[in-house]
Amino acid sequence: MPLFSVSRVLPCWCLLLSSLFAVSTAQAQVPAPDLAAKAWLLLDTNSGQVLTERDADAPVEPASLTKLMTAYLVFAALRQQTISLEQKVNVSKTARAMSGSRMFLDLRTPVAIKDLLHGMIVQSGNDATQLLAETVGGSEAAFVELMNREAQRMGLTHTRFTNPSGLPDRQHVSTARDLSVLATRLIADFPEFYSIYSEHEFEYNHIRQPNRNRLLRLDPTVDGLKTGHTDSAGFCLIASAKRGDHRLLSVVLGTNSDDARTQESLKLLNFGYQYFDAVKLYAAQQAVSTPQVWKGASNSVPLGFTHDLYVTVPHGAGARLKAQLALPQKLLAPLSKGQVVGKLILSLDDKVLQELPITALEDVAPAGIFGRAWDTIKLWVK
Repeated sequence: MPLFSVSRVLPCWCLLLSSLFAVSTAQAQVPAPDLAAKAWLLLDTNSGQVLTERDADAPVEPASLTKLMTAYLVFAALRQQTISLEQKVNVSKTARAMSGSRMFLDLRTPVAIKDLLHGMIVQSGNDATQLLAETVGGSEAAFVELMNREAQRMGLTHTRFTNPSGLPDRQHVSTARDLSVLATRLIADFPEFYSIYSEHEFEYNHIRQPNRNRLLRLDPTVDGLKTGHTDSAGFCLIASAKRGDHRLLSVVLGTNSDDARTQESLKLLNFGYQYFDAVKLYAAQQAVSTPQVWKGASNSVPLGFTHDLYVTVPHGAGARLKAQLALPQKLLAPLSKGQVVGKLILSLDDKVLQELPITALEDVAPAGIFGRAWDTIKLWVK
């Protein structure tokens, strides 16, 4: 059952400003934390709402957070079966010579894709990352082109990649907001691989290395994602936690130490869970309303969403949520399943939180000749 009843707005479309991310109302009622970092963002992945942010659109060097995009493309190649987890590849001289954090590949020993993934994700190995890029893309340059093409497809408008590992380059930039989108997409699109990010350690070539995400050991609800560090980028961390069904994702960039990125990320996550609730309004395919349809083989159509609908509000404010359904005065057949026919307007304390497109959950074919005639009579009577 829905949390509240839905009122209907007729006869015309409601003219209210749309808000994709409901930030202002929540932030106005909750004291935002101040972090020792250059930029940060806290996202509720259930609702897609940003709960707090600072300089989230400022360009920064993403360092090894770049490897989230490399992983995304490798996961896609695995799903498309252009590579396989057990496939072994020869180590290139370029990969073996990579500086920075490494998995310690051996030129004489072919390595499985599965091990390279763990080397990149758990150990943050630049050598593993380079070899994966060469394997999937054919060359580093071709793989970087794939990275930027995927960034464009995701709408990462302030992101540009020049290498797969995140090595320093003035042209290699992203933002806290873009990185939050990338991390959220990786979690949602490839759940079968996400558990690698929660592994505490990995051993290869008789060398055991811990996961650099120390939050995995400090907070049992944290299950990913990625650290990053260069002298110019500072210490960075994207972390995700799930408490119950409520997942939050924090992006903390440009702190001055490993300890600082860990503690500031934990502070941000605890802030989100302490001050906000994620309220599930409707399940996927649940009928929000069943309005009348004119000139159709069916007299009505269920309307709803193709995904579970959540909204994030300040703690304890869920009972004050209100919804209005904005539809045309007459819904005319034919209607196709998935067709947007109106919008649901969510508000809290008379302030609009979000306007969400609502769709037909079933097809409605046009009526036969007698049905159409009857609908026409009803229109004239009304």
